Amino acid sequence: QVQLVESGGGLVQAGGSLRLSCAASGRTFSDYVIAWFRQAPGKEREWVATITWTGRSTDYVDSVKGRFTISRDKNMVYLQMNSLKPEDTAVYYCAADRAFGSIRIKDYEYDYWGQGTQVTVSS
Repeated sequence: QVQLVESGGGLVQAGGSLRLSCAASGRTFSDYVIAWFRQAPGKEREWVATITWTGRSTDYVDSVKGRFTISRDKNMVYLQMNSLKPEDTAVYYCAADRAFGSIRIKDYEYDYWGQGTQVTVSS
């Protein structure tokens, strides 16, 4: 059974940084892609970034390009978030899908989800 566990959220001032971690377990993930999504209060869940398990391909929503970096090391997937803005405040989720290297950005395409970690950016 696939298990994804996020950590690293917290409260930070605008302009600050946080690194989110997603621990993936339960199977071999070589055919999987891992994504980060976020959901702010009263808003729909939004795709943030995706990485293939090989790490060769990544993609980001335009609003975080140049500020966020997704990476993988062994069974950990990270989201380094720099120059944080109040509009980045949300619950952040990692998700996994057996996509065989295809970058996927729709939440319904992902079969496995973590429980989420809260990120709050104060102005």
